[in-house]
Amino acid sequence: MAKWIRSTDFIAFSVANGVATVRLNRPDRRNALSHDLLREYRDALLEADDLRAVSVVVVEGAGTDFCAGYDMKASYARYASEADAPEGTYRSGMGSFDDDAWKLERYAELLRTPFDLHKPVIAKIHGHCVAGGTDLALYCDLLIAADDARIGFPATRAMGSPPNHMWIYHVGPQWAKRLLLTGDVLLGRDAAKLGLVMQSVPAAELDAEVARQAGAMASLDPELLACNKRIVNLALEVGGATVMQRLAAEMDARAHLTRAKRDFDADVQALGFKGAVRKRDEPFGTGVARPSW
Repeated sequence: MAKWIRSTDFIAFSVANGVATVRLNRPDRRNALSHDLLREYRDALLEADDLRAVSVVVVEGAGTDFCAGYDMKASYARYASEADAPEGTYRSGMGSFDDDAWKLERYAELLRTPFDLHKPVIAKIHGHCVAGGTDLALYCDLLIAADDARIGFPATRAMGSPPNHMWIYHVGPQWAKRLLLTGDVLLGRDAAKLGLVMQSVPAAELDAEVARQAGAMASLDPELLACNKRIVNLALEVGGATVMQRLAAEMDARAHLTRAKRDFDADVQALGFKGAVRKRDEPFGTGVARPSW
């Protein structure tokens, strides 16, 4: 079958044998999420959904990590530039509660694209899938991880709450609380046992396993695949999952007003971002949640 590859600034897109691959292509920044990357990500996913040559989509990350979260360097730079803009020109990320919620909702619209696609989307997770990386991955239909992948939201220790909340739908209320109240991560093998991801395999086998499952699905009628994907997602919507995403953005905006976030921002100014993260994470040791079986 024909295969073609094209790249934009932050995304590589290829199609072969009925499977489109959308690769986060920012390895120098561990595929950190910026607004520009997410716009290109959404465009690539929508093109894959439109192409008749595609039945299944795989989302992956270039380099050592699937996605190490939101690009905080870009975020803090954006806040600084907004502060210097003429007052009242645009909503500021450091403005009111409503301004913050509005901006978070715009990001959420881009991240939610896999959920809204008709075609199934598989997230292939290796290395770190943390913070915003989980926001991206948990909107995919199937998550397959390397056994040693690290998946979690450490930013809940000081910086906010996940602005996209699919956690409870994957692991239930107790483990959602366990992970969000501590910011600890799960290794891929444990994430699979809890249901946060569908499956984990040794890292060396990840590419082959994702290719096998995507190829099998790609052999089916894409309209039939759409029927079976969408009925499950409609059940989530009827159960309130889409409303929960709006509430998640508002809860993150609320969390940005806490003393913890103010103290963390002060540490960023004094210690730099990496230094502030080290101070934040020190009480948690390895920061890995280890379920008892």
